[in-house]
Amino acid sequence: MNDVLVHEVKQTIIEALNLEDITPDEIDTEAPLFGEGLGLDSIDALELGLAIKAKYGVYISPDSEEVKKHFGSVKNLVEFIEQARTSKSE
Repeated sequence: MNDVLVHEVKQTIIEALNLEDITPDEIDTEAPLFGEGLGLDSIDALELGLAIKAKYGVYISPDSEEVKKHFGSVKNLVEFIEQARTSKSE
């Protein structure tokens, strides 16, 4: 997994959701983004999805069965972005 991308995604989460009291290093890469983990909600998911689309050019459909998986953790989100980038370049 690309460590630079992991840090960028964490920074994107902080900026998109105005999480002022947290640093990228404080976000556990494998912890859940919703519920017990970072504590995000459905509104946060929409905002984060828009930020990911704007920054990385990848779209996560809210109607997709995979959406919960992609937003499961920073690790899952990074893997999705890497996979989407690879698919676009092929």
